[in-house]
Amino acid sequence: MSNLAIIPARGGSKRIPRKNIKPFLGKPIIEYSIEAAYNSDLFDEVMVSTDDEEIATLVEGLGAKVPFLRSQNNSDDYATLSDVIKEVLNSYNALEKHYENICCILPTAPFVTSNSIIEGYKELINNNLDTVFPVVAFSYPIQRCLTFDEGKIKMVWDKHLNSRSQDLPERFHDTGQYYWLNSEAFSNKGKLFTDKSGAITISELQAQDIDTEIDWKLAELKYKMMLDYEKENTF
Repeated sequence: MSNLAIIPARGGSKRIPRKNIKPFLGKPIIEYSIEAAYNSDLFDEVMVSTDDEEIATLVEGLGAKVPFLRSQNNSDDYATLSDVIKEVLNSYNALEKHYENICCILPTAPFVTSNSIIEGYKELINNNLDTVFPVVAFSYPIQRCLTFDEGKIKMVWDKHLNSRSQDLPERFHDTGQYYWLNSEAFSNKGKLFTDKSGAITISELQAQDIDTEIDWKLAELKYKMMLDYEKENTF
């Protein structure tokens, strides 16, 4: 099968300037995504979709391809990930290059591993799914979440007021690391989440949202913890 890795990395970022190439523990954060893609040995091509010449030059030095620059229409704060993927596929189609499966790997996902990408790929193929992505369990039961109502705190779901945490089923959230897509299904449906989506679960130690400077520092601390844990548990 032919597989394409797409790493979307536009130049603009308001909350963390130059976020996609900012050093994370000694190397540009996007390098972790590029390395994971290559180390999986699954892809015919690993490309970066960017509108930024500096990013293009940097990632090409890291081995990724930049066969074309992203359009301005898909480089602002309102462009969705689906919009970017559609543009990339249309550009490749114009070059008469077609891929059966796509893995869109986020550029600020230092916790992503080649093993996780491989596991997601197997889930996609073996179960004939449209999309697959990694998820992590919420650390606290969301059924017992609270909200403010006219200055007072209240349960969102009163029926769980006296529920024990251990009796409530786990709930999960998207880690924002990568999305495996069947190209034909994506072309027909244009969605990352369909009625034929699957997921793999990862531990809380392997995931961290990075949207603010505090998130960034927490991610670096957690990454070091993960490396220490792996060393301690390697036999």
